Amino acid sequence: MTRILAHQLSKKKIMTTEGKVIGTLKNIIIDDETGQVIDLIIHPDSSFDTSGYRLEGEKLYINFEAVKDIKDYIVVDRYLSRK
Repeated sequence: MTRILAHQLSKKKIMTTEGKVIGTLKNIIIDDETGQVIDLIIHPDSSFDTSGYRLEGEKLYINFEAVKDIKDYIVVDRYLSRK
C-alpha cells in the first residue's frame, strides 16, 4: 500500500468490498511505539447494520488489517472488519 497522509483520510467514507457504505472516518488509533495504525474509528451510517462489529457508544471500531484499499473510499473486508 502506498503512503497516505493522515489529513487525506479526514472524513473519508468507509465501504465494504461488496460496496456497502459503513460510515465516515472520525479518527484513527496509532501504536505510539511503532507508528502503525491499529484501528479506524467510524461514525456508522444510519442504514448500516452494526451487529457483529465492535462498538463503543456511537463509535464503530474496525481493525486496520481489514483495510484493502484507500482511494476515494476506504475499502475494508467485511469479514476481517468484524469482532
